[in-house]
Amino acid sequence: MADSSRLFFALWPDDQTRLELIRLGHAIEATGFKPVQPQNVHVTLVFLGNVDAACELLIRSSVTSISALPFILTFDGLSYWRNPGILCLTCSQLSHEVEILVNELTRQVTSCGLQTDIRPYKPHITLARHARYLPDINFEPIVWRAESFCLVESCSEPGGVCYKVRQQWPFKPRN
Repeated sequence: MADSSRLFFALWPDDQTRLELIRLGHAIEATGFKPVQPQNVHVTLVFLGNVDAACELLIRSSVTSISALPFILTFDGLSYWRNPGILCLTCSQLSHEVEILVNELTRQVTSCGLQTDIRPYKPHITLARHARYLPDINFEPIVWRAESFCLVESCSEPGGVCYKVRQQWPFKPRN
């Protein structure tokens, strides 16, 4: 699609969470995995795909009305997903607030004419790509405090993919 951007909604980590994930990334790197670059770490909420500029403006406008309460996700499991070959952190408990947020984002995006993934939502943090097995690594659970959501662009660059926050919306209480 000409003149489009590859976009998704995500949670973006605060500095403390990013540092904890970098430490865990070093442990993964030590076992032979190539970790995701620290600046690319995120939790995808809703993947949009290639979106043209007009549709992007419509989506940005539609999500400004979303109300959500801050929430916590505790990433306490390490998972290997054979297909697509990723090593990721997962949650054994799902916050009701993140489900509400994902459902509302999905509703707004589909009202703008885009299709979204219909599989049940599973928050995860991709730690490494091209993984071939689940390493035996001990780690303390990562507590992610979510107070906003972002629209992020996936950009292909000579050194690999880079994620860039296009806009961020702080959570605001529901009316």
